[in-house]
Amino acid sequence: MYMSTSKRLVINLSETLYNEFNKALKEDCKKRSEFIREVIILYISEKKRLNKISEMEKGYREMAQLNLEFAEMGFASDMKEFKEYEAKLSESDLQDDNNSEKRRYILC
Repeated sequence: MYMSTSKRLVINLSETLYNEFNKALKEDCKKRSEFIREVIILYISEKKRLNKISEMEKGYREMAQLNLEFAEMGFASDMKEFKEYEAKLSESDLQDDNNSEKRRYILC
């Protein structure tokens, strides 16, 4: 015995929506069931697309805080190294600059 994989759908529409529906059917030259099937497929695919975009936005927001923390860590490390470099430079700036070899080593 053959079993149908199709299901019957009964819907109620307001008169205004029903008139718009019939107008769209005439414009697209489609049967009601074909039109409704396509609309449902379109709706579901659009809903999936919007959900995916929403999930991506959420992920980007979550990653933004982590990226900021990583950037600040890198900046703090750079500042520490810069201050150490400046300290070494200031040590080489002696009044009697007889130690030019030390200065060349630090600057290179």
